[in-house]
Amino acid sequence: QIQLVESGGGLVKAGGSLRLSCTASGSAFSGSAIAWYRQFPGKQREFVARISSDGSANYADSVIDRFTISRDNAKKVVFLQMSTLKPEDTAVYYCNVPWSRNWNQGLVSWGQGTQVIVSS
Repeated sequence: QIQLVESGGGLVKAGGSLRLSCTASGSAFSGSAIAWYRQFPGKQREFVARISSDGSANYADSVIDRFTISRDNAKKVVFLQMSTLKPEDTAVYYCNVPWSRNWNQGLVSWGQGTQVIVSS
């Protein structure tokens, strides 16, 4: 089974950029879609972006044209490049293997996530 660890979060000013990393262990990485999610305080986790095994990407409307998801299969890493950040992007960001029938659901154990704080 794939295990995923998130990193790269931090504090950034509005309008700035951050790149998050999702590092995988396990042999099934290259054949798996990977998605990023985020969770606001007191809210349910929500879908942010997904990348298929062949590199096709999908995004939530709220991040289109600002976030870019990519993957490096050789290094078993999925990146989330976040640009033009807004205070409302402040959340804990997680990655997981999305269920094919409902991308809002992850198939593997959730990691600890990485905190992103965008100051105004």
